[in-house]
Amino acid sequence: MTPLQIPLLEGQTEAPAADAKSLAADASIFKSLTLEDLINNLAHTLVDFAIHLAIALLVFYVGKFIIKRIYMLVTSIMVRRHVDKSLATFVLSLVRMVLYFILVVTVIGILGINTSSFIAIFASAGVAIGMALSGTLQNFAGGVLILLLKPYKVGDYIEAQGYAGTVTEIQIFSTIICTYDNKSIIIPNGGLSTSSINNWSREDYRRIDWSISLAYGDDFNHARQTILNMLEGDPRIVKTTLASDIETRAEERAEVEGATATVAEEPRRSWFYRLFHRVPKKLKEGIDDKDFVTNTPLASSKLNADRAPKVYLSEMADSSINLTVRAWALATDYWAVYFDYNERFYAELPKAGLNFPFPQLDVHLVPENRE
Repeated sequence: MTPLQIPLLEGQTEAPAADAKSLAADASIFKSLTLEDLINNLAHTLVDFAIHLAIALLVFYVGKFIIKRIYMLVTSIMVRRHVDKSLATFVLSLVRMVLYFILVVTVIGILGINTSSFIAIFASAGVAIGMALSGTLQNFAGGVLILLLKPYKVGDYIEAQGYAGTVTEIQIFSTIICTYDNKSIIIPNGGLSTSSINNWSREDYRRIDWSISLAYGDDFNHARQTILNMLEGDPRIVKTTLASDIETRAEERAEVEGATATVAEEPRRSWFYRLFHRVPKKLKEGIDDKDFVTNTPLASSKLNADRAPKVYLSEMADSSINLTVRAWALATDYWAVYFDYNERFYAELPKAGLNFPFPQLDVHLVPENRE
């Protein structure tokens, strides 16, 4: 019998003697096996594989049960902490993906497959995909920053990247806003996370400004008192400070809803109980919007600052005196109050003896001297 021939590698003059001897020994052992030994070895291998397969299936289903309970526990914690819906959805998806990846790798290892090469393949594929989708990954990173830092949330009216509208959805790669003329604008999160954003809804209160032109000769004090009387009679306008307005609105709400109505708090449960019991509320139902009456983000100094309506004489122009009117109201009432008082100023100020001037130009004619 001729010895087993081993192909030589490039630059190799002769095969290693140890490899040749081991291959020859394996070949001789395999040749010396009888049919009965071969069947026994095959049966032993099948039994061993069946045992590993049963263990892998058991580990898979137990791990799936544990992942489901961990998912429910994290969901319950986010509901109790009133985490933003968009961030909660992203975190829950990430937790589920990571846990299932660990479970799959564990099951593969139990089956006897080399997990190091499996992980290396995933790492190489991840590097290749990352290089091919660099722009998409930038949007992904921007989405993560937006969900973590929360420069805006669903329902806010923002202005960014040359567009303005109400945020309807915050996705991982993009943000969808709806304009007032009902256009859906999809903006990549990469640019939003690195550019300026004007969030008109971040504060509960906004200042409303009007500019009114009156004719020369009109009494400024009379005009100011007339405008202040109009504003002070409107319940939407802040009368003194934001703190007093918040207190007033809270009392009005208590009168409507019933001051004695109380909501029983759910008893606190241990983490072990929450791990093996269902979440008491769905995620989308358990996260409520912020109530400006009880959870205002303004500092105490801002709450107690003077926010009463003011009227100033801002400019003495060529044909008129220009008044600046400033008043504070809820951000949700901004446009309604602004347009409402544009109409009221135009209709009621002339009734109070105040006049809106037209552009005027005085022309002096000098007679021509004739000799």
